Amino acid sequence: MTPADWLALLTHFLSLSLLAVGGAITTVPDMHRTLVDQNQWLSDGQFNASIAIAQAAPGPNVLFVALMGWHVGLNAGGGLGAGWVGWGSALLGVLLSMLGILLPSTTLTFVASRWGHQNRELRAVRAFKQGLAPVVVALLIATGWILTAAHGANLSHWPLWLLTVAVAMLVWRTRLHLLWLLGAGALVGALGWV
Repeated sequence: MTPADWLALLTHFLSLSLLAVGGAITTVPDMHRTLVDQNQWLSDGQFNASIAIAQAAPGPNVLFVALMGWHVGLNAGGGLGAGWVGWGSALLGVLLSMLGILLPSTTLTFVASRWGHQNRELRAVRAFKQGLAPVVVALLIATGWILTAAHGANLSHWPLWLLTVAVAMLVWRTRLHLLWLLGAGALVGALGWV
């Protein structure tokens, strides 16, 4: 990768940071478009693995951005077999992607939350908070679709689609705790039903 490519990686994550309403996971469709489709810095497998590993690991869900940066840098540096060049490129990818995704949103969140707290009784502030809920839900649905489409969105997996719709309805219409649903999902998977 050239210095311009590294700068493009940083600026892409800087811009996505300000669009990450609902968390960094909501920007996954655009990350996929840029990292996999346009620039081909990552393969589909590396992209999906970055998200899956980070979501399974304890800690903040933004860790998938660090893994994507790691993979971009590792690919650019020739892999781990390239020695310190590979490691250095991978660490540079982590640094640039995390700096890009965290700096603008953290600064904006700090300033906006202080202002919002001071003006929490204003009608416009309350309306803004209520208006963001559908945006976050739509971005999460788009993220789910991108991750699902990589595995083939055909009807042969209809039990999974049915289970997804049923769980979404339960979450929406009941006050059932999510841990019960996760446990039920683990049991259904362990029994081989889906």
